[in-house]
Amino acid sequence: MISIVVPVHDEEGSLRELTEEILAVGMVDGHLLEVIFVDDGSRDDSWSVIEQIVSLHPGLIKGIRFRRNFGKAAALMAGVAAASGEFIVTMDADLQDDPAAVPALYAALQAGGPIGRRGKTAPFDIVSGWKKERHDPWHKVYPSRVFNGMVSWLTGVRLHDHNCGLKIYRSEVFREVTLYGELHRFVPVLAAARGFRTGELVVRHRPRTSGSSKYGFSRFFKGFIDLLTVRFLTGFGGRPKHLLGGMGLLVMGFGLVMLAWLGGVWVARIFDPDLGDPLHKRPMLVLAVTALLVGIQLVSLGWLAELLVFTHRQPGLPYSVKQSAGNSKAIVQPPGP
Repeated sequence: MISIVVPVHDEEGSLRELTEEILAVGMVDGHLLEVIFVDDGSRDDSWSVIEQIVSLHPGLIKGIRFRRNFGKAAALMAGVAAASGEFIVTMDADLQDDPAAVPALYAALQAGGPIGRRGKTAPFDIVSGWKKERHDPWHKVYPSRVFNGMVSWLTGVRLHDHNCGLKIYRSEVFREVTLYGELHRFVPVLAAARGFRTGELVVRHRPRTSGSSKYGFSRFFKGFIDLLTVRFLTGFGGRPKHLLGGMGLLVMGFGLVMLAWLGGVWVARIFDPDLGDPLHKRPMLVLAVTALLVGIQLVSLGWLAELLVFTHRQPGLPYSVKQSAGNSKAIVQPPGP
């Protein structure tokens, strides 16, 4: 089975048409489709429409309703938890994502791409859609391109469109990647840090015909902060002292160099009192002492962060097992919190 998870927020005008388009796809390479609508605190009649759709297609359509708006990441996690499929497809409910792309996404997932330097290929674990031709206003398109470039550069996961909601995953990805806040757009990055393989496929992007965009210009500022969070989690989440301690040692070294130079000036002034201002009148003394104290605090903060990681590590393992052979009893990754 392929489970299609659709977060919904004030999309009553598009749900029936979206359901018809998904059901028109039918089966994908022998896999049945199920649809899970997650109403993320809609203020319109979206939930009433979902109930009607579920009653018309029992067993194929599921509905989940939140008490209030918890965000897209929470909606995706709730939908994934209710999914029965071996493969998970995520898409938006505004009809800009074309359900007809699901078979192509599945085929790309199975076909995979090159691995290593010998030209061999291996299946992907994630295939992300790429809205190459977008039907959005320019003030959304160009900042999005800049953001996507920054994500690819900082994380090393080279995708043209990290923000695309149309993606397909193997279900085991979500057993090791836990979402919160607004990290839903960084699932490929978080998964790649666990060793999952990511691919990309050009998909059709359609103009919006109903509803309104849920994202304003502030999304890009929040996205940048989330990007820094993801970069820290994927690069230093298990070893925070390497980042904080390294910064602390650098700042401490800067302060010690200045103090050493000032010490030399103090010795020189013993033999020549007219050699410049006394040390207590030099701003460099304050700067050197401040740098030394800040460096010590950063190193101490790194130790504390390391202690927290060690004593309060979330359920999970520091590695990801793909498969085992023979009689080996590999410890697989337990479900996330």
